[in-house]
Amino acid sequence: MKKVVLATRNDGKIVELRRILAEAGLEVELVGLGEFPHIGDVAETGLTFAENSLLKAHAVAARSGLPAIADDSGLCVDALNGMPGIFSARWSGRHGDDLANLRLLLAQISDVPDGRRQAHFACTAALALPTGDEHVVDGIMRGHVIREPRGTNGFGYDPIFVPDGESRTTAEMEAAEKDAISHRGRAFRALVPLIESAVL
Repeated sequence: MKKVVLATRNDGKIVELRRILAEAGLEVELVGLGEFPHIGDVAETGLTFAENSLLKAHAVAARSGLPAIADDSGLCVDALNGMPGIFSARWSGRHGDDLANLRLLLAQISDVPDGRRQAHFACTAALALPTGDEHVVDGIMRGHVIREPRGTNGFGYDPIFVPDGESRTTAEMEAAEKDAISHRGRAFRALVPLIESAVL
């Protein structure tokens, strides 16, 4: 079975992509960066989701000698001119402090009326091969930001985001339900035929 690296140490993302690949009937062995201790973190110095995902995918493909997938995603709030965007994971200043990021965002739009709290999650996923070849796809999930967190599933801004057509936050959904409509699920599913043609 061909091995493909997902450029992350986030177990949730690895499980999510494994689920999507299995549903698509794609027989590849997906591993995370935990299997490659010699590969350090790749600095996300790009100014777009695409630049960051390509930086990570190319670096991991070069260092592992295997096809590599990377994604960059974030919450884009209309009332904040599309921010936090690429800075979503470090909006409060420290990378990965989900609760601090969420609280800061809610404080920043506390005076925005309910009817004007539109936002979308965006994800760009990239596949890079050791040869230097690359493929990039995008996924978007539109919705709005509520005033108080609800739900315990998911991570990041999930407890304050309600997708269009839903009354629940993405943190109140089961994993499979969220996968079906999420920005990352859409991007990863769009990547499946590209992985199939490039790897198999």
